[in-house]
Amino acid sequence: MTPEHLIIAPILIPFIAGALMLLYGDERQRKARLALSFGSAFALLLVALELLQRASQNPLAEGGAMGFYLLGDWATPYGIVLVLDRLSAMMLVLVAVLAIPALIYSLAGWQRQGQHFHALFQFLLMGLNGAFLTGDLFNLFVFFEVLLAASYGLLLHGSGPFRARAGLHYIAVNLTASLMFLIGVSLIYGVTGTLNMAHLAGLIPTLPDADRPLLHAGGAILALAFLVKAGMWPLSFWLPSAYMAGAPPVAAIFAIMTKVGVYAVLRLSMLMFGPGAGPSIGVGAEVLMAGGMLTVLFGMLGVLGTQTLGRMAGHLVLISSGTVLAVIGFALAGGGGAVLAGGLYYLVGSTLASSALFLLLEPMSREDGDIAAMLALTADAYGIEDAPEDEDATAGLAIPGSLALLSLCFAGCLLVLAGMPPLAGFVGKVAILSGILAGDLSVPQDWAWAFMALLLASGLGTLIGLVRVGVQVFWTTEGSVPKVWALEVGPPAALLLLVVAMTIRAEDVMRYMEATSRALHSPPVYTTGVSLAPRIADQPEDASE
Repeated sequence: MTPEHLIIAPILIPFIAGALMLLYGDERQRKARLALSFGSAFALLLVALELLQRASQNPLAEGGAMGFYLLGDWATPYGIVLVLDRLSAMMLVLVAVLAIPALIYSLAGWQRQGQHFHALFQFLLMGLNGAFLTGDLFNLFVFFEVLLAASYGLLLHGSGPFRARAGLHYIAVNLTASLMFLIGVSLIYGVTGTLNMAHLAGLIPTLPDADRPLLHAGGAILALAFLVKAGMWPLSFWLPSAYMAGAPPVAAIFAIMTKVGVYAVLRLSMLMFGPGAGPSIGVGAEVLMAGGMLTVLFGMLGVLGTQTLGRMAGHLVLISSGTVLAVIGFALAGGGGAVLAGGLYYLVGSTLASSALFLLLEPMSREDGDIAAMLALTADAYGIEDAPEDEDATAGLAIPGSLALLSLCFAGCLLVLAGMPPLAGFVGKVAILSGILAGDLSVPQDWAWAFMALLLASGLGTLIGLVRVGVQVFWTTEGSVPKVWALEVGPPAALLLLVVAMTIRAEDVMRYMEATSRALHSPPVYTTGVSLAPRIADQPEDASE
């Protein structure tokens, strides 16, 4: 096996692009920044697709595939290792897929509200990709801080007191979560003497009983930091306002920010407390199940209780995050392979639809008449007082029948997020429900039935909330119809076309998710692969040998 040097590319590409953009401070060099930004985004997509292909075909083990990159050529567990498997490859593709539409949409005036928009965007991509690839807790913290630092600047991008208040609130909450992250990592390192995830998973079954409570305490504090970022109730009070305050392209890429916390919970819980963890098996499963279901309930009540589409979109993100967290809890408690596969499918589909919905917010509230009034979206909240007059905002092609196109995109988001047939949201929920009904869970039936009822109720609540807004916007609008540019309607339409493609190829995608679930339920696949990751110095000079 040769080292997979391409694995580090998703981190290096946005890092180099972002660093170069900082050298172009003159407004006259804006085209150079645009070229770097879009070149980086498309390069990331190509690399991510190649890595996904490699992760799918490498027959290291049933249901799993591994690739490694040892930074500094230090052997694990002493050096820093990047790990590619099916789960991380899937998340890399999702990041790249969301980044390109958000960047295209930003050309409609949003990028010019701050000098360093594109540089911050690249550093955010770097942090996201690094968090999905890293194989040790310390560098997970480093990449979390990189993406959070970039997100602070992006959330405050523009102007307006509403955005400033929400941004400072967001910063305070995430700084507190970062402190808990450090405390949890310190406790785990004090007990085990390692921060390498694979090494940690191998040590946990053999820990003395006297040290196990401290390990569990460290894991709980660490999970608390992740769950703040994932938006689990009652730690989610900050999220709807923060996401509503962001500029549309920023909110669109933020749709995956909660999934970073979800990813970290899934990765570490299955490694540390999953099958083979000895006395620690299943620790925290009940908390994830209960917390996930309460988050879904909170999100559903938020959707039903607001007239503001921006805040509603934030609560829909919570429903998506809570659903997947509950699924992780079921998988951690035992069994749940089919349920977890359905949850991963649902994660991808709901994230694409949530991102598309955030991109629809501003075009749907374009005029100062009925549309804006009924959605209660203020110019102060979005900081777009001068955006329509910006030269970029009128550089594109105006779309005829704009209200019809917006309504079609909105209907697509509604179908996915409410779990209505025939799109991917329905397929994902059916896969989850089928796994539960097939008896794939090792939990009391009361938990399973409660989750099923809540999953169906949240779909109904989402349908009611979004239909109410859709009727107000598209059926009761009087006067002039808002002008919509191709740069604004194209990106959400492209994201929804990807959802349609997911639905058409549902069998192939579900097969991939099932293999990912099997690998996550087999921690030795990960731990053995990382521990045997080859150093360059150990490779034969002729790679064909």
